[in-house]
Amino acid sequence: MAVGRQPNELPQVLVLSPPAIFTSLESQFSIRFHMLKPWDSKLPLLQFLTSYAQSVPAMLVVPGDRLLVNSAILDCLPSLKLVVTTSAGVDHLDVAELRRRGVAIAYAGNLFSQDVADMAVGLLIDVLRNVSAGDRFVRLGLWPTQRDFPLALKLSGKQIGIVGLGKIGTEVAKRLEGFGCRISYNSRTKKPLVSYSYYSNVHELAANCEALIICCGLTAETRHMIDREVMVALGKDGVIINVGRGAIVDETELIRCLIQGEIRGAGLDVFENDPEIPKELFNLDNVVLSPHVAVLTTESMVGLTQLALGNLEAFFSNKPLVSPYVD
Repeated sequence: MAVGRQPNELPQVLVLSPPAIFTSLESQFSIRFHMLKPWDSKLPLLQFLTSYAQSVPAMLVVPGDRLLVNSAILDCLPSLKLVVTTSAGVDHLDVAELRRRGVAIAYAGNLFSQDVADMAVGLLIDVLRNVSAGDRFVRLGLWPTQRDFPLALKLSGKQIGIVGLGKIGTEVAKRLEGFGCRISYNSRTKKPLVSYSYYSNVHELAANCEALIICCGLTAETRHMIDREVMVALGKDGVIINVGRGAIVDETELIRCLIQGEIRGAGLDVFENDPEIPKELFNLDNVVLSPHVAVLTTESMVGLTQLALGNLEAFFSNKPLVSPYVD
């Protein structure tokens, strides 16, 4: 695609994104596309779309701030033919409505799988070995006077249950095999090419594991799938790691189980209403908190920029999308 043209000559792309997040991507996009940025206007979002985006054929969505691409937004965009989301998940998109309107979807696909898997294993080690808790213990000057820092648990040889053995879950399993862990999993269907133990019921999976790692997407079926019964089945030495979506875990019950000692700990990169996090979690030494950054590495942002550009350029050149979302 030619660059060097005036902004009004470039293909139009509407950007739905928190401004701070889009800033890291903007330089690569602005020389190729005329980016419409609603946050630069004083108009309410829907009024801006109605006034300035009627003819926009493509939209770039960088999820954040509970953004949801729904019928109200789509009604303002009669010319829309493509949504490119920078996320591997699509729970912020009304996929059924986009399909009904004939709008194509491109997404991040497997781009983040290795980064998220790294984070999942990192959180698991942190929770089991009390890494963050030990850091606080030392920084607060408690080591010289308090010699009773709690014993940790080892990772090697643990029975680990993975909820969602897709690309991310598979990458997690590969990493944990290096620690000699025994892997079992729950997924929509049994995977014929893996030797891990399969449980069709997540409650049964939890009852036979020492840690659960949540890697699946958020759907109506998976919302609050990790409920109190699952946590109790996991047991008092059990650990929950969530790098999927916050609402897969019943957060209220998780807090209750952590406080009451029904499970040992949790490592959370996602939350039900992030960036809002229940304050009860702040005072728990058996919880490691991360601000939804499992996908955010320097390398992944370079790859993401290239992938999003590739999808937009393919669309405007009437070529197949690089990473189309398939239900």
